[in-house]
Amino acid sequence: MPLARTAATFVSPIVESRRWLSGVEFSDDQPLLNLSQAAPADPPPEGLRRAMAEAVLHQDSAHLYGPVLGNPDLRAALAAQISHHYAAQVSAEEVAITSGCNQAFAATIQSLCAEGDAVILPTPWYFNHKMWLDMQGVETQPLPVGTGMLPDVAHAESLITDRTRAIALVTPNNPCGVEYPAELLDAFYDLAQRHGLTLIVDETYRDFDSRTGAPHGLFQRPDWPDTLVHLYSFSKAYRLTGHRVGAIATSPARLLEMEKFLDTVTICPAQVGQIGAAWGIENLAPWLAAERQEILDRRAAIAEGFAPLAAQGWQLLGLGAYFAYVQHPFDTASDQLAQKMLQEIGVLMLPGSMFTPDGSPEGQRQFRIAFANVDRSGISEMIDRLAGFSG
Repeated sequence: MPLARTAATFVSPIVESRRWLSGVEFSDDQPLLNLSQAAPADPPPEGLRRAMAEAVLHQDSAHLYGPVLGNPDLRAALAAQISHHYAAQVSAEEVAITSGCNQAFAATIQSLCAEGDAVILPTPWYFNHKMWLDMQGVETQPLPVGTGMLPDVAHAESLITDRTRAIALVTPNNPCGVEYPAELLDAFYDLAQRHGLTLIVDETYRDFDSRTGAPHGLFQRPDWPDTLVHLYSFSKAYRLTGHRVGAIATSPARLLEMEKFLDTVTICPAQVGQIGAAWGIENLAPWLAAERQEILDRRAAIAEGFAPLAAQGWQLLGLGAYFAYVQHPFDTASDQLAQKMLQEIGVLMLPGSMFTPDGSPEGQRQFRIAFANVDRSGISEMIDRLAGFSG
């Protein structure tokens, strides 16, 4: 008997790492440093919460079904924001709202792939992308990253078969943190277009990119909706993680296909989350700019303070957005070290084996550090603990 769809993939690394915490006690002088999850731990700013609360109390539509592809005001506001951010022209008809960015990826794959098709994923990969492909019977074609933790276009082209339907990239990257250069995205776009593939670009962390101006020019191409699917999340920008609000930008024809999937899964995105996202776009630009500066300062703290770890043989492979990606100097595999570090020094990080194919030697040497919820003092404490860890 064939396996159930869910049995075709692994347990979520976030779920698994939370289980590691069961029964572990931490001392007052060495409390838990949780560097496992890339999600804001604080609630949205008060103004946004008030706007959502007012809608709950006084707006009847906040409790009703809405359009499958999202509320028109939010679609229009996001289209305008994308147009401004990328110095391009994107219309509301080319934007849809989803119940989180994971659902945006799921809807995209459902509209592109049949069972037995294939999608190219750079590895280390975002684990939920791999999990969804597994559960849909879609083959993942791993594309190991090269210098600077960046994927190589020529290597990607060598992986393409008659079953390949898409290439999925994440920038700024999860788990590696690196920001993909505009010219690299241009090259991947040209590759996808040349082979009749779709280029999926997940930009969940775009609001924390260190670069100023448009991070790439893909939206400026006149034919972009025919090749590009852009994914976005409001969770990180406005701390709306629990309200599940994501987005897709692509052609109206492709959105029509995605609408069939979305209608059968959630019917529509949650109203209150959409109301919050729309209010955030209109009112929180200065606040979000300050949030970005704080994340960039934490990124700088890791770069500036890494020397004690480098002296112990650690290597900083990638850094940006919410993440640092590192290589450890020990003979023990990262999945075993992760639990040992938790118990001995109170540091919880996800091992690279959770972001790479089974048996990957690279994954056994690497860790992802999610630093979004650790300030400069916490980063200094993390470095001190890791530098004193003997493996």
